Formats: sequence, C-alpha cells, structure tokens
Amino acid sequence: MAQQAPPISSPAPTRVTSVTVDDVPALAAGAAIFGTGGGGAVYTAERGVATAITQHGPVPLLAVDDLGPDDAVIVMSGIGAPTVGIEMLPSTHQVQALLDEAERVAGRRITALMAAEIGGSNGVGPVGWAARLGVAILDADGMGRAFPEATMIAMNVAGVPCEFAIMSDVVGNLAVLKTIDLSWLERHARAITVASGGLCLGAHYLLTAETAKGAVIEGTVSTAIRVGHALLSSSEPVAGVANELGASVLINGKVIDVARHTDGGFVRGSVTIAGTGSDRDRLQRIELQNENLVVIEDGEVIVSVPDLVTIVDGETGHAISTEMLRFGQRVAVLAWACDPLWRTERGLELAGPKAFGYDLPYVPFGGEAVAR
Repeated sequence: MAQQAPPISSPAPTRVTSVTVDDVPALAAGAAIFGTGGGGAVYTAERGVATAITQHGPVPLLAVDDLGPDDAVIVMSGIGAPTVGIEMLPSTHQVQALLDEAERVAGRRITALMAAEIGGSNGVGPVGWAARLGVAILDADGMGRAFPEATMIAMNVAGVPCEFAIMSDVVGNLAVLKTIDLSWLERHARAITVASGGLCLGAHYLLTAETAKGAVIEGTVSTAIRVGHALLSSSEPVAGVANELGASVLINGKVIDVARHTDGGFVRGSVTIAGTGSDRDRLQRIELQNENLVVIEDGEVIVSVPDLVTIVDGETGHAISTEMLRFGQRVAVLAWACDPLWRTERGLELAGPKAFGYDLPYVPFGGEAVAR
C-alpha cells in the first residue's frame, strides 16, 4: 500500500558549521516535518529566529565531537499544548532567566544549547534563543523527532541522569525541580505548565563532552536544514521530502474528520483521511497525542510510534501540525523509520505503543528491530 521513495544518489552533504538567516526557512520546514504533527507550529518560531539572527549574527553549530572540557550544554524547549502556543507567545525575558538560573544551579557557564526535540517549533526556537544569549547550538537533539512527554528523551534511554530542571512562564515565575526521575519530572512539569496557562519554557539535562556522546541523536539540526532545502527547492515537494528522508508515502487523500481536544496539557484525538486519485476507496485513521502516533487502515496497524508519521500538504509538501488539521485539507501521509536507539528494549519501553496506552506489539516500519 505504501509508496516507497526511490533511492537517490548524491554527494555527501557539506557540513554545516553555523546557522544563518538564510537557513531559517529550511530549518523551520525541516523541523516541521520531523515534528510528526507535534512540537508546535513553526511559523512564529521561524520569524523570531530570523529576527534574532539578523540582530545578533549567525549561530555556531557544534558537532558533539567539537565539545571540549570547558563546554556545558543545557537542553531547552517549550512544554505544553501546541494549540495554546498559537496564541500565547513567550516573553523576551524567559530564555535569559532560564540560562541565568541554569548557570546558578549548575555552578558553571553554559556554552551551548540543545533542542530537546528537533520536531516542530522546539527544533527551531533554540537557535534563536542561542543567538540572543550569545552561545552555540549543538547539532543534535534528544528525540530525532517530537515526543509529548519528558520521559521520552534519548538521554533517559541511555541512562544519563537529569540532575535538575528549570521552568519559566510568560509572567516571570521560575521553578527549579529536582525530581527522583523523569516520570516525576513529567508530572510536576505538566502541573506547573497547566497552572501557567498551558505553556512554559524549560531547561534541563546539563550535558558535557563525556555525557553527550552516545546519549543524544546527532546531526539532526543540519539534517532538518537539508530536508527543508529539499522541500523548498523541489518542483515536486512531497516526493522531494520523501526522497531525502527515505520515507514512504502511505496515502494521498483528503481530511474528512478531525476529533481533537486539549486535555491535561496535551492535544488528543484522531484524524481520518479518505484516499483520492489512485488511493480512492482507501481510508486511514491516525491517532494523536500532540504527535501522530498510530496509523490504522482496514483494522490493521500500518505504522506506530516510535517510527515517524507526518501529514503534509499534498501540493506544497509542508507539514501540517495536529492543531492545524482541518476538514477538507488535501494531504499526503509520510512514514519512515526512527533512530535505532528507539528500537531498543528501553527505547520501546519509554516511547513504544504501550507507553501511549495502545495494547499492540511494535512492528518496525521499513526495517528490523535493533537489540542493544
């Protein structure tokens, strides 16, 4: 049923060493694809990042191997319901307050930021925050996509402890959390976020050259930029993105039903897509929790988390986040394999179907499970 993208041959990509204002549209487009429907819509973040880089200059992009003994990386992200993020914009003081408090708690200077997730606005915003703060951005993230919960991060899979977390809301409140594990961090952070109107910014997971290696998903910022350039430059954007990702096109169709509500800081629901053209007479339902989780057709699970599913505009190829899905949209659904880290026993425990309440076995999409 899925249309596998044909292989392409191209020279190895030139390493990206900084993010310039010219890269921002591609970064935003690529991060939206990796958002798998979540992480927040990118259009406000894109404008904020472009303004920050214009004012403060390009942001150095560091590979994990570039980190030295004096470097310290803090993970930053927004937390909350993407539907709220459309209307509630962050304060210009929030990020500086987070950095100052992180340096106070850590007792050392922070030299770089890393996105908790490359997906959606959380993959874009940290670049602008780094520009304003005068620090570098790490060419890596904690998910290789977007996930809705604090536990679902690569460092947790790798067993790296999270010693503290700091949260800031739009009116200036700061909270420092030192929880016994990430499950408790998720509970406390979500409660603070709901009390703050549904959206906060957070900083956690202080990383060094020693702890980052093997515990983060590397190269994802430059990959998002590359995917975005493929989308923006292609005469057939959906095919261009699928080729760049090695993704499959599951269906081309029209949105005929959206069931969606905001509950406990999450967007939950489902979307139903009726096939068009050569896919007519086909029907797919996609289950949502901030991100696209499970694709079902004819009672069969086609794809499930932690593999990636993104709904894109059928003509432009741009990703459509879950809060922006509407009846009548012409769309295509893309799916591709997750990073091998998520197919480990620990990865599936944290972010497989059962972690989201689905009583079904994980079947790897486009490849065999990896034991680690």
